[in-house]
Amino acid sequence: MRRVIVHIDRLVLKGFRPQDRFAIAAGLEQELSTLFADPQAVRQLTARGDRSRMRVEGVRIEQGLKPQGVGVETARGIRREMTA
Repeated sequence: MRRVIVHIDRLVLKGFRPQDRFAIAAGLEQELSTLFADPQAVRQLTARGDRSRMRVEGVRIEQGLKPQGVGVETARGIRREMTA
């Protein structure tokens, strides 16, 4: 098994309240941990090599979604970008 280290230096989410940032980050971290527990996801990530930047677009956030759910959906967007 390979070890994956993800470092997010800056996460830009426009239109969210500053006080929601910790809950958004918690949802993001939780979902990324789940996604990277999948060996196929790790293979796809490592196959692309070191990436200094990733732009994830088209993440759909439902009206009224709790901040942690925003983090989860953002992580899923990252996963989609990895496999594109």
